[in-house]
Amino acid sequence: MSDYHSHDATGLAELVTKGETTAHELLDMALAETRRLNPALNAVTMLAEDAARAAIEKGLPDGPLKGVPFLLKDLKCEARAYPTNNGSKYFEGHTWAYDSTMFTRIAATGVVSFARTTSPELGVGPVTEAQVYGGPTRNPWNLGRTSGGSSGGSGAAVAAGIVPAAHGSDGGGSVRIPAASCGLVGIKPTRARFPSGPASGEGWAGMAIDGFLTRSLRDNCTLMDAVTGPDLGAPYHAPYMAQSFTDARQTPSRKLKIRYVETTLDGRDIHPECRKAVQETAHLLRDLGHDVEAYIPPKSLDVPQMMAAWTITVACGTALAIQNAAKARGEEVDQTQLEGVTRGALAYAKTLTGPDYLNAVNQIHAFGRRMAAEFLACDVLLTTTLAEPPCEVGRLKPDNEDFVAYRNGKGGVFDYSPFTAATNASGQPSMSLPLYWSDDHLPIGVHFAMAAGQDAALVSLAAELEVAANWAPMQAKLLAKGGIWPR
Repeated sequence: MSDYHSHDATGLAELVTKGETTAHELLDMALAETRRLNPALNAVTMLAEDAARAAIEKGLPDGPLKGVPFLLKDLKCEARAYPTNNGSKYFEGHTWAYDSTMFTRIAATGVVSFARTTSPELGVGPVTEAQVYGGPTRNPWNLGRTSGGSSGGSGAAVAAGIVPAAHGSDGGGSVRIPAASCGLVGIKPTRARFPSGPASGEGWAGMAIDGFLTRSLRDNCTLMDAVTGPDLGAPYHAPYMAQSFTDARQTPSRKLKIRYVETTLDGRDIHPECRKAVQETAHLLRDLGHDVEAYIPPKSLDVPQMMAAWTITVACGTALAIQNAAKARGEEVDQTQLEGVTRGALAYAKTLTGPDYLNAVNQIHAFGRRMAAEFLACDVLLTTTLAEPPCEVGRLKPDNEDFVAYRNGKGGVFDYSPFTAATNASGQPSMSLPLYWSDDHLPIGVHFAMAAGQDAALVSLAAELEVAANWAPMQAKLLAKGGIWPR
């Protein structure tokens, strides 16, 4: 169909409902775009066309996105018909004996999943450059730049127009970082808003949660509504939402107290373009009638302590995943099949004790309480999503075997992405919106956080900004240029 790219997922589903196209025709289009764009982007992996065709032939559920092509991240969202690599040569071609609750809820929308999207090994990192894919995943706005991580393949595929929406997951910004890097909507809801079973009760001490990369807010809301709610046996769940995400999108935002930060949360400088994005967004919000003021977070917030605790927690989680896989196979871990950063995580985890891990979790929870106190005096904390525009491919390549230095050292991950992990640690809802592009056409996401449980209010604000900022024309420009910006 000639106008495939002019519709979001909701729009394509409406065409299917009206009989103006079919699920098979849309899948043909998505596969054709994959063949055309993926050699340059390296975003789509593990093609499962047979599973997609079989799902269509069986009869798709009469959900809100019936017939729309869809992609699953190559991490989490376990599904029997869709093998995974977990972003790793060590897990290459792993198959599942069950369907996760996240997958079954996504499938109930009627989408047609036909492949997975690239991820760094076990989701660790803000770039997607895993050896299992034979090369880095690249940004459609500039092939020399990263599309982000860990849902970098999903970000690149949606921005380039292969699909209008894709699955992701977020343990330290892994939905919001690709959204910022690729000019998309990325939302991390309140902790435990979505299911994580049956594989686990929580990921990374409750910091990790699934999510979606979309061009439109309404698609993201539809998908979030479909998966919201605890699964069977969940150890805890998020506060009740009085309205759906979709209803919240259609509800005018109340006047909000918005405090914006022009530096990192611990006072370090950010790239001038990112600072300008925050300033221009603050002006826009003031013009919309909100109470907007500059803000300097107190040093007592102690973001470095949280980041050190985050690093311990993720190192232990990474080591556990690899050790469990080796135990199931009855073999020693073949470290030649792992990225350098992952080997570093294993080595670092060996230096830690059980009390070290529990102390790190306690520090994360203590940070969450300190963050919650910041929202007693305001409704929204506004920052940029990253400290700079999407970085060059290779700069944060996961070959550094010093895990702590890769994460926390000078020029490391937390220098590049100093904002997003804060709301994973605190469990608060947050989002990256495509509100700004640099002079050389690189997306710069703007980040918003609200108090735990305030997901609906966050979406109402996003809807107001989608109209006021109107990011669709910039997305359309990329699609009109064939999905890759010419250089």
